[in-house]
Amino acid sequence: MSIGTPPLPAGTCIGHVHLKVSDLERSIAFYSGVLGFDVTQRLGSSAAFLSAGGYHHHIGLNTWQSRGGPAPAPNMTGLYHTAILLPDRKSLAAVLRRVLDAGIALEGAADHGVSEAIYLRDPDGNGVELYRDRAEADWPRTPDGRLNMGTEALDLQALLAEVEQVSHSARMFRARNNWSE
Repeated sequence: MSIGTPPLPAGTCIGHVHLKVSDLERSIAFYSGVLGFDVTQRLGSSAAFLSAGGYHHHIGLNTWQSRGGPAPAPNMTGLYHTAILLPDRKSLAAVLRRVLDAGIALEGAADHGVSEAIYLRDPDGNGVELYRDRAEADWPRTPDGRLNMGTEALDLQALLAEVEQVSHSARMFRARNNWSE
């Protein structure tokens, strides 16, 4: 908590992130083609804006100062990762399935008590966290009521079962009703 400065009101959030990328089409292929964001606008071959759910943009991609540039070195200051909040566990599982199917390596996966998170890199080496929050009532707390986040291993197979069970159920429903895929 800040000292002497009024806190920001509840409901304040970070609305979007703009990333300098070296190859716009490659970045669009990752953020749209793999993660599933919609392209809402393009500015020629130098910038694009992507969104989920019809918002004007959650992610801005541009090559204004970075076209063809190298990825930042790991020991440099800058953005650690962009955290993308998914609405529920099933949505997180679905995007994890797409990431794995695209052959993108995970850098980590963690259960933080308050959330479940998957970590990877975009084509320019920017960190990406895909996560879902648990309900606040389920957050781990100390005996005196303080938040008690941690980092435990996330069971990726159990997470993937969220979407694989749906796929299996849908196939069984279609088979019972003589529907083809």
